[in-house]
Amino acid sequence: MDFSLGAAMRGIISVLAGSEGGRRLLERSIDSAQRSMGIGSGADVDSSGERIVLDLLRRSSDSIRPLCILDVGSNQGQFLKLLLSELSEIPHQIHCFEPSPSTFAILRANAAEQPNVTFNMFGLGSASGEFDLFSDSTGSGLASLSKRRLDHFNIEFNHSERIEIRTLDSYCDEKNIGNIDLLKIDVEGHELEVLNGGVRMFSERRIQMLTFEFGGCNIDSRTFFQDFYYFLNSHGMSSIFRIMPSGGLHKITSYHEELEQFRTTNFIALRNGGTA
Repeated sequence: MDFSLGAAMRGIISVLAGSEGGRRLLERSIDSAQRSMGIGSGADVDSSGERIVLDLLRRSSDSIRPLCILDVGSNQGQFLKLLLSELSEIPHQIHCFEPSPSTFAILRANAAEQPNVTFNMFGLGSASGEFDLFSDSTGSGLASLSKRRLDHFNIEFNHSERIEIRTLDSYCDEKNIGNIDLLKIDVEGHELEVLNGGVRMFSERRIQMLTFEFGGCNIDSRTFFQDFYYFLNSHGMSSIFRIMPSGGLHKITSYHEELEQFRTTNFIALRNGGTA
């Protein structure tokens, strides 16, 4: 940008910031710009740009073995529906995990019986055991192992269910899963716990692609994007991208504090050597 033009723009912004109306305009402009870059636009499967993940899966498929996909945090089957519609012509095996008994019943009602889909009424985490799952209502997409404080949205987490949690490594041992083509995690702030429960699979380079959410839930679980960045880099998945609504990918080339944006955002990480 030309220096004089940049100075003029800074002057205009400074003037706008000096009034209440101008500040509201700047805030709306910032919000719009960030959403177009994927920051805060990751809540809806159909409009988040996540279909790019299916494009990458199709490109990685071969005739040697079916694609192996783990949908951790299936909720009511939103992502599963996308998988089944987009991969109908490609051999695949999907493993769904939904620990809430009430939500699991909705998931099974929404999903027709599929020979290539395994439904598991338990979740994945860093350790096996029984835990309380908190939510605001039955079948809620906000259900979390954290009792979130959402008073500022007039949402009360006044429901709880006792659920079972296992680890990714133990599940892969049990099911004899040698490689995972896509590990999709959406567990409302406890994504890092799932990763920590799969250290062996990550260390042995058996996971090729990972997608995960990062946002407001991470305030309640006290986890940061820095945690994900260094975990993935230490396990050979340094190709990390933010998914944009357009279906484009923005590469995260290094960690910096501006990445700590607590608004629902989707990321994808690829095994080193993978291409996007």
